[in-house]
Amino acid sequence: MIVTPPRALRRAPRRAARLATAAFAAAAVLAGLLLPVAATAADPAPTPSPSATSAVAAGTTSFTLSPLANGIVRPGEALSVSVSLQNGTDAELAAVTVTLSLGRTPIADRDALSDWLDSDGSTSGLQPITSDALGAVEPGSFQVRGMTVPADDPALQGLAPGVYPLAASYQDETGTVTSTSTMIVPPDDATDVGLGVIVPITAGALGEGLLTAEQLAELTAPDGDLTNQLDGVTGTSAILAVDPAVPASVRVLGTSAPESALEWLARLEGIQNSRFALQFGDADVTAQLQSGLPRPLAPTSFTAYMSPSDFTAPAPQPTPTPTPTPTPTATPPAEPTATPTPTPATSLPTTEQLLAVGPATRQGVYWPADGTADSEIVSRLADTASDGITPLTLLPSATTDAGAAGRTVPAHGRLGAGEVLVYDSDVSTALDDASQREESWLRGAPLTTATAYLAFATAEADGPLLVTVGRGDGRTRVELSAAISAAFSAPNVTPRTIATVAASEARDIALGDVESSAERAAAASALVADESEIARFATILDQPSLLTGPERAEILQLLGVAWIGDATWATAIAGHREQSVATLGSVALLPTSPSDLYGSSAALRFWVRNDLPYPVNLVLYTAPDNARLDVQPQTPVVATPQSNTRVEVPVQARVGRGDVTLTLQLRSPAFVAIGALETVQVSVYADWEAGGIAALAALVGILLVIGIVRTVLRMRRRRRGTEAAPGGAAEANGDETADDESADDEGAAR
Repeated sequence: MIVTPPRALRRAPRRAARLATAAFAAAAVLAGLLLPVAATAADPAPTPSPSATSAVAAGTTSFTLSPLANGIVRPGEALSVSVSLQNGTDAELAAVTVTLSLGRTPIADRDALSDWLDSDGSTSGLQPITSDALGAVEPGSFQVRGMTVPADDPALQGLAPGVYPLAASYQDETGTVTSTSTMIVPPDDATDVGLGVIVPITAGALGEGLLTAEQLAELTAPDGDLTNQLDGVTGTSAILAVDPAVPASVRVLGTSAPESALEWLARLEGIQNSRFALQFGDADVTAQLQSGLPRPLAPTSFTAYMSPSDFTAPAPQPTPTPTPTPTPTATPPAEPTATPTPTPATSLPTTEQLLAVGPATRQGVYWPADGTADSEIVSRLADTASDGITPLTLLPSATTDAGAAGRTVPAHGRLGAGEVLVYDSDVSTALDDASQREESWLRGAPLTTATAYLAFATAEADGPLLVTVGRGDGRTRVELSAAISAAFSAPNVTPRTIATVAASEARDIALGDVESSAERAAAASALVADESEIARFATILDQPSLLTGPERAEILQLLGVAWIGDATWATAIAGHREQSVATLGSVALLPTSPSDLYGSSAALRFWVRNDLPYPVNLVLYTAPDNARLDVQPQTPVVATPQSNTRVEVPVQARVGRGDVTLTLQLRSPAFVAIGALETVQVSVYADWEAGGIAALAALVGILLVIGIVRTVLRMRRRRRGTEAAPGGAAEANGDETADDESADDEGAAR
């Protein structure tokens, strides 16, 4: 395909204004919360943190209750929370008194928990346990306040294990404003449940097949996204879902890869977390199968991305030979023979080597976009089994009948002939939310939600559980690590690898109705059709993979899950399809003007345009529309890269004159038409030359015949006259004598 400059890496919008204030606000919260409990009960409440810039939507306010320690309060521990009020309006918010209330009756089940968290936060039935003042909030700023209930407070005494409703509220001119959360009292004697936490290692939405060196340098810098992802999982038991396009992008660069990228890759290969490979580019398998493909696509070749000079092994250095001590000798020593320097060896890595994602990899795991895979998709993925590996399809519990009914779904399930891994939708959504909260005083709310749902899941589970932190990008190491740690630090869980989860007993499950995306299926179908045309066109190359390899990689990137919900995706698809059209038109015959042919034979000249950076092999097929010209029907052409190449086609004129239309068509050696059919008109004037020569030859022949006939007739007449006259001999002699004398006289006169 035609090489184009890479587009810049896309990033999910980040709350830039919060970056400047997160550390400040967190310090303010900790300053209030780290005071001794006794002092908190006796001394006046600390002053609220000063206002700073708020990042809520313009014209709105946000009041948030965030328990610390993920809402877990064991007997003998205090309850600590932070409350924050963000002001995105143009008016100042007056100072208010915030009341913290706790219910002493545990929430019954997951459905009741969802209802409580989604409610308007009515505090009826809850007991106020503490209150504190929150200062006025200026427009575009926020206030954060820490509140603590001591461990010996009567409100915390005698609570049985369970999940309790917790709410913070204040009164203003519009009424009561409430934020809901929970407090979790864990059981002491519960059996631990295995928990797997899946963390994607991806580079976000891309339109190019691989990351460039510049993009890798940015992503693997100390504050780069890939570095943050690896920092977030290092030292944890997270299951890594690695996009193989990322390590492949580093490996294809060989020795020219940025140093930071090589170090990042070494870290990825060195950590011992269990893992599996996502589809290349984290491509959505659902869209591919719904487009009519028999199985998900896979990369074919990366030759176009590699330069042999980046994979040249250093030449081995010769071992120095000690110099012997010279001895006296009459014979001079022989000159040493120079040892030739070995040629460095070049070995390009294979596709399998480029795509490897590290040790402890579980093969055959598919992760469709959330909520897109139905029973048919699972069944078709099950048919892709090879080498004795059972395919596993990751599904959210919300798409199962049990999960939709508010029940916990075990991680390992069976759906018809296929096996699935089910991740808890409620927990995963909360962890994803938390992993994208830069402000620690806001992150506690979703972390507590995740812990509360996990408390119900572990109590109901019949086998190991599985959760994810979502596919979000642009997360810092702190955000990601906090989400992973919250899952593994939840009460009564123990880490599990993907192999352990897959080896557990599979439970029968049923899926509810799943809506497929016709738009994504149609886009996948169009991209695959374009790829087929590119593959046919690529037969002009000695190595067709130089075109087909990047085309397949770019298709998979454009079908990446990160593009879902992105308003620019349609533009990216259209841009790629336009480039495919440009690639198919990069080799063609240049327009040819009409020409005249005056000789009987000549060579007609045509030009082939090649915009590709590779030489191409072609055959020019030429056919006349009448018999005035004999034309060489096939002319092999090797068109040089990024230039115009001249092609000469021999022709032979027959007797006759007139116009001849030649039809020209370039084809690959595999007889694939390249470019459009062209025609050129040739005016033939070659018949006068042959006719003139023939007429002249006939005239000369006639004259020669006439001369010969006249000579023969004259000689015959002379013979007959001599024989008929008396004394012919004497007269003849006399005449000859007279003629001789006459000739002598003429000579004398001269």
